[in-house]
Amino acid sequence: MALIGERRPVPEGSPAGSGAARRRADLRLVPAALCPWAVAVAGAFLPAFWTLLLSAGLALAAVLLLARRRKMPCRSIPATVGLACILGVVVGAHSALSGSQRDGALADAVAEGDGVVVQLLVAGEPREASLPGAAGDRERWSVPADVIEVTANSMLVRGSARIVVVGGEAWRHTAPGQRIRTTGKLKPAKPGQPEAGILSASSRPTVLEPGSGFLQAPGELREQFRLAAGWLPADAAGLLPGMVTGDTASLDEGLEADMKTTGMTHLTAVSGANCSLVLGGFVLLARSLRLPRPGAALLALGGLGAFVLMVGPDASVLRAAVMGAVGLAAITGGRQGRSLSFLCTAVAGLLLLDPSLGVEFGFLLSVLATLGIVLLASRIAAWLPDAVPRWLAAGIAVPLSAQLLCGPVIVALQPQFTSYALVANVAAAPLVAPVTILGTAAVPLVAVAPGLAAVPLGLAGFSAGGVAGIARFFAGLPGAALPWSEGAGGMAAMLLLSAVTVLLLWMVLHPAAVQRAVLALHALLAWLIAAFEEAVRRALRHRLGSRGPGHGAAQRPAHGRLEVCKNPPGRNQLWLLPKRRGPRVSRRIPPAGGTLRRPP
Repeated sequence: MALIGERRPVPEGSPAGSGAARRRADLRLVPAALCPWAVAVAGAFLPAFWTLLLSAGLALAAVLLLARRRKMPCRSIPATVGLACILGVVVGAHSALSGSQRDGALADAVAEGDGVVVQLLVAGEPREASLPGAAGDRERWSVPADVIEVTANSMLVRGSARIVVVGGEAWRHTAPGQRIRTTGKLKPAKPGQPEAGILSASSRPTVLEPGSGFLQAPGELREQFRLAAGWLPADAAGLLPGMVTGDTASLDEGLEADMKTTGMTHLTAVSGANCSLVLGGFVLLARSLRLPRPGAALLALGGLGAFVLMVGPDASVLRAAVMGAVGLAAITGGRQGRSLSFLCTAVAGLLLLDPSLGVEFGFLLSVLATLGIVLLASRIAAWLPDAVPRWLAAGIAVPLSAQLLCGPVIVALQPQFTSYALVANVAAAPLVAPVTILGTAAVPLVAVAPGLAAVPLGLAGFSAGGVAGIARFFAGLPGAALPWSEGAGGMAAMLLLSAVTVLLLWMVLHPAAVQRAVLALHALLAWLIAAFEEAVRRALRHRLGSRGPGHGAAQRPAHGRLEVCKNPPGRNQLWLLPKRRGPRVSRRIPPAGGTLRRPP
């Protein structure tokens, strides 16, 4: 296991520190995730015709790559890129089909912006809306719905298109599957959104046909759980339903602001961490029952599916469930290369189901957080000393690795630096598991045996109150939210800060390796200086000697005697040595103890 299992020591100087042996990341499926993502982003902004043209180009590229695969030296590369192109074709076709509804029969009514009467089929759970409505209510709710018919300017238009209805408190109680009638004004959707338009409702919804009981059961169960938690303290009563079922209706605005200030917004609703805990709980249950591996997998996936249905199977929850499963596989001992392949497969699969996820910042943050856990969490946990408990090492490594990759995107959405985000998340990590597991266990008990649900509900509420207290404490400290630069400059600065943080953390935890690195860097620098000096010396020697003798350079003859070249023309002439006049007289050195004899 990488984080939760035993930590096997390796030499301190290794890049992985003192943890598990370093393994190469499997990058073969990275193009299969990036190509569909790029096509999904392009399809959200391009007309349907250009999206189809892009898909046709990718299809042609895939055919050429696969046809010439046998003639290439490395056959795996064209096969991988060809698979990525095929996935891009499918995502492009899906995006074009979804984008065609923006140009359909509903486009004229959206462009005119007049009052309309619509019949809708509710397609999802109501959520709190950030868009202003026409009625001026304090609370606004957004409901995804499919248009059945629209009456505008005495003209009846029938068609099928997805819109978002924004209305008052009455829209909070709508349920999936209901057929309703309402009035309002149609407005164009924001660029990049897959919906055909936004309906600002001016009247209450009139239910024409109730939805099926199966579709309404999760909403009723969430409502019962929220009411059952009403006896808890205010912060716990507002935060517990959000962390367990995703219901944030009772969350206090001040607490929500404090959670944003401390970087704990992901805990206010169901996220990948909650799904990981639920899946991990079912895995531990299967192990305690000694089920075989297929049975344990079915039990864990079935439990996670039930949790998703209880929360509401919308796109954000499905994304959180898939990313949570990948993150759990990375934390509990999955190989780094295999975990990265799981992540790429999850990204491609989610984009095939819903290409509109490609332009959502929530999807980007989920992928980056999971990528940080896959690539960095095990290494950071291995860097920590052996005296640190395994659970504490995981509690530090997981939020730090996620924060390092998500930081540049977070400052683009909210230009401020949360100084205590890491400390607050580490402090709240031991409380998240009791809230999720005990709260999830209390949800069915609330409907079946309310008396038995009081115990797990109270324990989960106590832990949720602790999370709220941590958020309020760190949000009240000075410098909790520092201003940060906006735009690309702020993102680049945060990316640089993340890289420096990782480097400093490694240097602090590996002093001996830092010393060896400094000595190696010193040796490398000395070698570079010597090599540079030698290169300069050779260049000067070549330049001065390439013009031949007689140009001001002293030549060393073969006899070892210094001769002086002739006077060169031009400036900077050298002084000539004076010539010796008269015959040359050779002097002989007498041997030791002897005398010189004049030759006869």
